[in-house]
Amino acid sequence: MPPRSQPTARQVRLGAELRKLREAAGMTAREAAQLMGVNPIQVSQIESGRAGVSDVRLRRLAAHYACADMELIDALSAMATERTRGWWEEYRGVLPALFLDLSELDHHAQSLQTIGTTHVPGLLQTPEYARAIYTFWQPELPGNEVELRVEHRMRRAEVLTRENPVPYTAVLHESVLRTHVADRRVTHAQLAAILVASERPHVTVRVIPFDVLGFAGAGATILYATGAVPALDTAQRDTPNGSLFLDAPAHLLAMRRLFRRVESMALKPEESRDLIHRMSKEL
Repeated sequence: MPPRSQPTARQVRLGAELRKLREAAGMTAREAAQLMGVNPIQVSQIESGRAGVSDVRLRRLAAHYACADMELIDALSAMATERTRGWWEEYRGVLPALFLDLSELDHHAQSLQTIGTTHVPGLLQTPEYARAIYTFWQPELPGNEVELRVEHRMRRAEVLTRENPVPYTAVLHESVLRTHVADRRVTHAQLAAILVASERPHVTVRVIPFDVLGFAGAGATILYATGAVPALDTAQRDTPNGSLFLDAPAHLLAMRRLFRRVESMALKPEESRDLIHRMSKEL
């Protein structure tokens, strides 16, 4: 098969993990290729996510790399042999690749944790709220493209309502809930949607009120997705220059610490719901 021209973030991650195993073994790509009886270019393509790898070949590589972490090997094998075509593939070539990568990340996550300090997180947004955000940040987008983005965002949220929903925790600053991205009607509907979501047993919503002292995390927006094993966790952050997927151990540790720090400043779930109720009545 020809190399993939645009590998997904998940395919790139699989290749990166195999490269980490090879480097931990002190082996060059050329040496790995010789052990496998393949061209070094093939190893390079696998490690860049541009080529797939079979279960048999992956396990042979892991054996050559003396990797004894069977849980990690099994998780990587599952990634390598996935054949399910996700619903997000319907949007390939229509929406930017980031949209598809986020959907795939949500779908495979064992749990999701997010901090919202600028907007209500995507999985909790109503269509009207999402539409207001897209039209504000990209006013030049044709109406049909805005609607495609809104539709995609609503489909992403199905991970919270599907048969086996993903455990989800959102920590939101009060300013996010009080900001009118559109009009008061949209804000009222958005608060109501958050309250409905927070009643689900696998969804936790916590709010950091204005009067909490020492909160300097206005730029702390993150999404943290736990993988099949801790080594496959992923953090996603939005930056002025685009979105970043972080998977280096040091980055993941920093994101976990950040989440714990921000979460420690938030009200308990029941208190958070009470605060959101009061905000809704004030509108």
